[in-house]
Amino acid sequence: MKNANLVSLTCCWLALAFTSGCGARESTLPAPPKTVSEYFTIRVGDRAVRMQVAVLPIEMEHGLMGRRDLGPDDGMIFVYPEPQTMSFWMHNTPTPLDIGFFTPAGELEEIYPLLPFDERTVRSHDDHLQFALEMNQNWYREHGVKPGAKIDLAALASALRARDLDPKKFGLEKN
Repeated sequence: MKNANLVSLTCCWLALAFTSGCGARESTLPAPPKTVSEYFTIRVGDRAVRMQVAVLPIEMEHGLMGRRDLGPDDGMIFVYPEPQTMSFWMHNTPTPLDIGFFTPAGELEEIYPLLPFDERTVRSHDDHLQFALEMNQNWYREHGVKPGAKIDLAALASALRARDLDPKKFGLEKN
């Protein structure tokens, strides 16, 4: 009987040592990259906005489809690798939105309303735009965010790094 208790006690100590050792090693591992579902606080003009950052093609295609839970200062920013003409539609999107198009320097150029479930394309006039920010409809007007307002590109670059993406690939940091 004494040997059985000694064996049990030894097994318990070994299990405790390995378990606590594993836990210690796990805590030193880097945190996994953030995803499109997470929010980042980024300023637009003088307003703080909680933005989801859509970068990958599948994230951009899905956008805010099906969403009815957008908070009053929540939005989604679409980040493109280079300037271009922008076009968006509201396929399967029940929430009325406004979209703001920004230059590579982070300056707001154009704002358009987007109607729920409207499958007509809303296209930018300018062909030198790199970021698009969808917000609840009338958000820009209600908060006095007008063309010329700037988005905080340093905060956007930080959000991209948190997503394990290289801001340089989006022209946000120079080599």
